[in-house]
Amino acid sequence: MGRYHACSAHPLWVRPFQGSIKDFMAHSSFLRQWDLVCSNRWKVPLEQTTYLLGWLSGCIVLGLACDRFGRRATFVFSLVLALPLGIGVALALNYVMLLSLRLLLGAMLAGTFLSLYVARLELCDPPHRLMVVMVAGFFWVAGELLLPGLAVLCRQWRLLQGALTLTLALLATCWGCPSLFPESPRWLLATRQLEKGRKGLRALAEGNGVSLEDEFYSQEHLLAELESEGAPLPHYHTLCEVFSTRVIWKNSLILGFTAFIGSGIQHCFTRNLAPYLPQFHFSYFLLATLEAVACLFLCVTVNRVGRRPILLLCTILTGIASLLLLALTQYLLDWIILILSVLGIAYSQAVTMLSIFFASEVLPTVVRGGGLGLIMAASFVGKAAGPIMDIQNNRGFFLHHVVFASFAILSVLSIMLLPESKGRGLPESLQDGESQRRPPLFRSSRHRDQLPLLSPRSAGHAAEAQDYARLVTATKKMLSSHRHTPLRDRQLLLEPTPGGDPQQEI
Repeated sequence: MGRYHACSAHPLWVRPFQGSIKDFMAHSSFLRQWDLVCSNRWKVPLEQTTYLLGWLSGCIVLGLACDRFGRRATFVFSLVLALPLGIGVALALNYVMLLSLRLLLGAMLAGTFLSLYVARLELCDPPHRLMVVMVAGFFWVAGELLLPGLAVLCRQWRLLQGALTLTLALLATCWGCPSLFPESPRWLLATRQLEKGRKGLRALAEGNGVSLEDEFYSQEHLLAELESEGAPLPHYHTLCEVFSTRVIWKNSLILGFTAFIGSGIQHCFTRNLAPYLPQFHFSYFLLATLEAVACLFLCVTVNRVGRRPILLLCTILTGIASLLLLALTQYLLDWIILILSVLGIAYSQAVTMLSIFFASEVLPTVVRGGGLGLIMAASFVGKAAGPIMDIQNNRGFFLHHVVFASFAILSVLSIMLLPESKGRGLPESLQDGESQRRPPLFRSSRHRDQLPLLSPRSAGHAAEAQDYARLVTATKKMLSSHRHTPLRDRQLLLEPTPGGDPQQEI
């Protein structure tokens, strides 16, 4: 530790660090540059909390901007501001300046991530939505795994911050080349921007080699329903309208709750890894690898089984691992504690990722940006639990563990109220979102035709078939005549049919 004495030891060095290698290099340099030790060591987790607060605020504010100004416009705006802010962080002169710039940088990165996530999802057909999102998750993990090598090459945290900011400049090519990041035609049509939507559809069709001369793909056929109402002005929806709905608000609340639990409960598991993984780099690579394992697990299972069953399974396993560690840590062997902690981290990461993906499928297009931003913000609230506990020197950790373990069990009951979105198209309007219904928990193995006009009888299928034949015959006779009196209708119903009793009424 160099010139620092024993009181300088920060929890950063004795437990897995909650953050990226970039944060680690920055914090280690911050400790030397601004003497953030002893009585000032609480400023280190405060900086982490401020950065997560920036992501939280960016998800909310720029999520609303996605629904009002478009996915592409929000992406370009966030990216253009993120570049100078990243350079400003590398040139920060003091701790207060660093906090302010990191807060704003986190907000802009959140806008970039959210707009990319929504646009990517809206350009995919139902069979490929999950795979495209998970492939993007693998790229995220690959970046985390490559970051230590970049940190070793840069050595200084300012150089590392500058190098990472320059990588964002590669995304700036999307500004000058709209074909790399087109505006979502789905959002344009949902907000009644017909001319822009038509151009977007034509560009996508030409890029995919689809002939627009075909009658099915003609403009008149594709936009006839919207154009029949004239030339409507663009119609935008606000997130406040979601609070007046029932199904959309319920789904958003449940998925935000599960995303919050999945992120917040990870601190309970990572703290249990501290005695067994004292090396920082090993624990960092373990957390990144478990994130990749969670992505792979979702790729293999979600499209086969469904969104709701896998989310339910991961939440149950996360809750069980948390409860076992909460109640039996002092009685369990070390290797069992290690296994439970590793499994808990993997399943909790799967819960967070699947909750966000599930929410993007059940939220309507007109409010998808703002709604998904709120759910991501809930996940960052849970993720901030770790740094907040460090500010208090981990006082109250047992209560934190009890609360999140209880929430995990409670969320199991709420997940059963969610609909299933596997293989279904994305809802476009608020009415589409309200029409979603949850499937039955247990499906019947036999498929029976329930006839509402006939009560089941014990005489068997022969009696049911005879009654149904008499009903069809009587109905045909009633429809064949143009005018009937009530008395004539009753006589028609009482006429005998082949094999029936002339005196028996229906």
